[in-house]
Amino acid sequence: MFTGIDEVDWASMRHAYGSAEDVPGLLRGLASADPAEREIALDGMYGAVHHQGDVYDSTLACVPYLFALAAREEVRDRGGIVELLVSIGGDGEVPEGAGAAHAMACAAVRAGAEVFVRLAADPDARVRRTAASAAVRFLDPPERVLSLLRERLTVERDDRVLLALTESLGFLARRHPGHTAEVVDLLTALSRAPYGPGQRLAALGQLAGSAPDRLPADLVPMAVGLLRERSGQRLDPSCEPDRPDTNTLVGRLRRLRPSDEEGSQLLRTLHTALGGRVADRIALLNGQLTSPDPTDRCNAMWMSSGLFRDWRADYSAPVALIGAQLAAEEGQLRDAATYVLENLYHLAAPAADDLHALVTSRPDLWVRHWEHGAPTLGEPLRALARCGDPRAVPVLGQLLATSDAPYDLGQVVDHLGPAAAPLAPALRESLAGLSFDGPDDHSRAVALLSALTALEDTESVPLILPLLTRLPEHRMRSFVIGAALRALRASGAGAVEAIPVVRRLLEGKHAIEAADALWALEGDAEAVLPVLVMPEGDGVAQRRAAEVLARLGPAAAPARAGLRRLVEDPNAWVRTPAACALWRIGDEAAADLVLPLLRDTWTGTPALRQPIVECVAAMGPAGTPLHDLLRAELAAPQRHTAPSEVHSPLAVLSDEQLLRSCREALGAG
Repeated sequence: MFTGIDEVDWASMRHAYGSAEDVPGLLRGLASADPAEREIALDGMYGAVHHQGDVYDSTLACVPYLFALAAREEVRDRGGIVELLVSIGGDGEVPEGAGAAHAMACAAVRAGAEVFVRLAADPDARVRRTAASAAVRFLDPPERVLSLLRERLTVERDDRVLLALTESLGFLARRHPGHTAEVVDLLTALSRAPYGPGQRLAALGQLAGSAPDRLPADLVPMAVGLLRERSGQRLDPSCEPDRPDTNTLVGRLRRLRPSDEEGSQLLRTLHTALGGRVADRIALLNGQLTSPDPTDRCNAMWMSSGLFRDWRADYSAPVALIGAQLAAEEGQLRDAATYVLENLYHLAAPAADDLHALVTSRPDLWVRHWEHGAPTLGEPLRALARCGDPRAVPVLGQLLATSDAPYDLGQVVDHLGPAAAPLAPALRESLAGLSFDGPDDHSRAVALLSALTALEDTESVPLILPLLTRLPEHRMRSFVIGAALRALRASGAGAVEAIPVVRRLLEGKHAIEAADALWALEGDAEAVLPVLVMPEGDGVAQRRAAEVLARLGPAAAPARAGLRRLVEDPNAWVRTPAACALWRIGDEAAADLVLPLLRDTWTGTPALRQPIVECVAAMGPAGTPLHDLLRAELAAPQRHTAPSEVHSPLAVLSDEQLLRSCREALGAG
């Protein structure tokens, strides 16, 4: 296995953390008889030699030894070694723009792909499972791969390997469209009796991605029935092989996996392949959420996040079913439900009664205490407040009266609207009680100021003024001052006593925020225009200044020339607010410039659609040429933030806000 390993000049090679001289030890650790040592070695390979998917010269040098290890039956946990080889080689094709190292890694794994044919019949089921995935990615020609998969399907008896073979068929159809017809015939057969429920579900998921026209008409009831049949046959997790409890990334990821990872993957594949068939996905989700098996219901909730985040629909039924899980005895169900609901904001309203019942019955869940860091709002209470339910207000008031109120409490007040007004005295008292010598006082101040801003609380002005002048130096000082100025701006003419202090801030790093506040306080354009016309070089400052100039309206006429220069800026985040400001100022020649720019930005930079809608609404009848964009947005089934590969807790909130703004703008127009 290790012939010649000591003759390799590992010290001259590199990995993520420097010299690769420790790599021979990692490779030998993969062959250890000690399971903990094997896991530590595999963790080291992913952590250094193949760090975050990168390929180094040492990675390439490891490939022959990894193949040798994978081929030796006496080596344990070889399935993990095959998975590592697949990760190093990528998907078997070099993506456009990939560097030379990745191309060489792909070629190196392809060169050894014959090993995967032998491993497809290995005595170790996990090796067979991973070998199927590897063969379809790296073995040529596709006819041979299809023949191998067909052969293995006839002799394989392990359910998990059969699932991997079925998934590999779908990958083959997508990779080699010329063989789709043969693959689809196989998948269609596998989706029917007498095959087991897990394999039938796997085949349906692959059919949905490869040939949706071949799916059965009763897909959803069939899938739900198969899911429940499979759940009744599921092995107890205790039947899983013993694994070492190591403090490694590999070990941590294993502990975080769902208790039924296989079932989770089966349904995720089907959901993903169904894509925009939202009605079918909702019906499937409802079926999962009403399963008698708590693991199925838990998997459904984790899957629901992607559906809610990417597609627009009436989700009241699944949201209500998710709310029903809050009363379950299983803590994992409750945690999954609250995680989903707190990121839905007002769309969580169908679960509000269940959230309120949980908040009322479990005061111990009002606050989340952490081993390190300040306490935060508990997820059920946060979800109840974010959906705008006024029943959260008394509980928040009780927390504000305590000495260790969650530092983020103020962040939910905006979602409660006028119902949160009774919290103002307690918010002021909390702000007055901050000494700014605690580790979280500055973060707490920003949250409290945000809440007082939402309430437009003029009585807090005497408490805010000292924050502008007396705060000691701190990394969060600027954030506190910015939040204080925004609170004063929201108070408007009710905060006239702040004018002298704010005027003094027109020079320095907070000049633009001070100008914004000062305009709201006294409307003196001559005082603020020198700050706003026009910050040079800093795109963030230019954008912020343009937004303030838009609020000045015609009083900002001296800024027209500077704004016209910014409209030519290559950065959409600079030119868009500049264009909107030009219009609001009343530039007579702006229409021919602004309307095409906003149309182009709408398509090219979806994240800027909200300020564009606000500008169109301000235009009134003059914005009519852009109303087709707003109507198309309201008719689109997919959220403007989708598809998103990275989970954003604000995706639903920002999209729902955009839809409301579009409806309001069209109504005004």
